[in-house]
Amino acid sequence: MIINRTLTFFPKRIRISLVVAAVMLISGCNTTPEPRLPNIIIIFADDLGYGDLGSYGHPTIQTPNLDRLASEGMKLTQFYAAASVCTPSRAGLLTGRYPVRTGMASDKNRVLFPDAEKGIPADEITIAEALKEQGYATAAIGKWHLGHREEFLPTQNGFDYYYGIPYSNDMDRVRPGTREEVFGNPVFDSWNVPLMRNNEIIERPTDQRTITKRYTEEAVQFIRTNRDTPFFIYLAHSMPHVPLFRSEEFENVSERGLYGDVIEEIDWSVGQIAQALLEEGLAENTLLLFTSDNGPWLAYGSHGGSAGLLRGGKGMTWEGGMREPAIAWWPGTIKPGSVSEAITTTLDFFPTALDMAGAALPQDRVIDGRSLLPIFRGEAGARGHESFYYFRGTKVYAVRNGPWKAHFITQWAFRTGSEPTEHEIPLLFNLEIDPSEQYDVSAENPEIVDRLKIVYQEAIENVTVRPTQLDARGTDE
Repeated sequence: MIINRTLTFFPKRIRISLVVAAVMLISGCNTTPEPRLPNIIIIFADDLGYGDLGSYGHPTIQTPNLDRLASEGMKLTQFYAAASVCTPSRAGLLTGRYPVRTGMASDKNRVLFPDAEKGIPADEITIAEALKEQGYATAAIGKWHLGHREEFLPTQNGFDYYYGIPYSNDMDRVRPGTREEVFGNPVFDSWNVPLMRNNEIIERPTDQRTITKRYTEEAVQFIRTNRDTPFFIYLAHSMPHVPLFRSEEFENVSERGLYGDVIEEIDWSVGQIAQALLEEGLAENTLLLFTSDNGPWLAYGSHGGSAGLLRGGKGMTWEGGMREPAIAWWPGTIKPGSVSEAITTTLDFFPTALDMAGAALPQDRVIDGRSLLPIFRGEAGARGHESFYYFRGTKVYAVRNGPWKAHFITQWAFRTGSEPTEHEIPLLFNLEIDPSEQYDVSAENPEIVDRLKIVYQEAIENVTVRPTQLDARGTDE
C-alpha cells in the first residue's frame, strides 16, 4: 500500500464557485447565503522541537504538507507553549489560562500519572465547552492527559466525541529493561496504554504502530460527517513522545531515522486533514492551527527531537523547552507566506476561538490569552503579548518583556541531581539578537534588569495558584 505523503491541492475557488452556482440554480435564489461560523482545528504534536520541521530549518526531515501550509498561511516565530511538559501545557491551551490558575501544575508530580485521582476541575471552561454553546460539534482525538477517570474525560469537558489515549504513550509500562532496551527498539505491547472511544476502553494495549493513521482517519471522518455544521477538532498526536512508532508505510522513509519517520507520518496526517477540508469545500471557512505541547525530550538522544538554534528542551524554561513551531492556515483570510514575530502563545487559542464564534470571554475569571484574529487578518496595529511568564510547576522561573528575557531560576530537566539555581542577579538575554540565550547581558543593562524584576514580581503577585490537582494518588485503573 502506498500512501501519498503530499497534498493534492484542488482549485478550491473554482470548485466552491461552481458549487454555489449550482445551489443557486436549483433553489432559484440569487442572494448570497448567510455565512456560517468558521470551523477550528487544532493539531497538537507531543514533544516536537522548534527545529523539527523543514519550514523551521530541519535539513533532512521532509515535511512537505506543513511546509505547504506555512507557505500558504502564516508562521509564528515567537510562539510559546503554556508549559514545558504535557499536562499543564494542555490545560493552558484548552482554558486560555496559565496552568497554575487551574490547578493543573505541580512542583512534585509535573504531569498526571495513571494512578492520579484528579484531573481538570469541572468549573474550568474549555474551548469545547465555550464553542458548544455556540452550536459547534466538538471532537477530541488523540492524547488527553488531563485526567483519565470518567469525570475528567473529554466527554465531560465539552467534547461530543473522544477517540484516543487518556495519558502519555510511555505510561503503563509492563516490560522490564533498561531505557536503551525498551525504548531503543520499542515493541508496542511493552506498554499497556488503553485506547478509548468516548468513555469506554476499546483496545488495550493500544497498537501504537498504527495510531497516527487511526487518529487521522477519525479526524477526517468527523470533518465529513459534520461538514454542514460548524465544528471544532482538537487533534493531539501521541508522538513524537517516546516510545516512537510509525505505520508500515512510513518505515525507513526518513534520513533522520525512526524519529524522522514519525514526524513525516504526522506531516502526512496534516496533509490528509487539509485535503479533506478542500474536498468538502470547507478550507476557506476553517482555521487550522499546528504546534506542539513543549520542546524535544533531549534525554532520549536520537529518539528525541531538535530545538534548532534554541537552548534546552522539554522540562526547561530555556527557549527550547517552550518556544514552538506554529503554523496557521486559513485560505482567504491569512495572507499566504506571512510571518508573525509577535509574542504569541497557546493561551491565545481560547480567546481566538471565542472571537471567531462571536462569543464573549468569561467575565468571572482571568483569561491570560488574547485573540489572534487581528494578527491573522493582518490588521494594522495588531500585536501580541508585551510580557510572558515561564512557569516550571507552580513557580515563575523566567519572564519575557518585549525582546528581553530574564531567568531568575534555572534548572535542567530530568537529570539526576538537577537542582534549581536561583540567580541573585537574573540572567538577561535579548532574544531578538540572541534567541539561543548564549550571551548574558545583565551587567551591561542594569535598568532592563530592574524593569524585568518588576514584571517578575507582578507575575508572582497577580497569578493566583490554585491547589494542585496532580498530586492526589489512588489505585491504578
